[in-house]
Amino acid sequence: MSRTITVEGMSCEHCERTVEEALEDVDGVARARADRAAGEVKIEGAADPDRLVAAVEDTGYGASVPA
Repeated sequence: MSRTITVEGMSCEHCERTVEEALEDVDGVARARADRAAGEVKIEGAADPDRLVAAVEDTGYGASVPA
């Protein structure tokens, strides 16, 4: 299963890596790939969307799950 979440505030490669690492620490996430230009992260796995948003917000970035 894959899903995309929107992330606000990523401006560099370090930002992308920080978000990816935070998401990859969430149970159920197999892989996360951030794209700062698109303002989103593609996630492979079956993690709870609320936990994904919380993990990103814990790093200081805004996040939401598109409807």
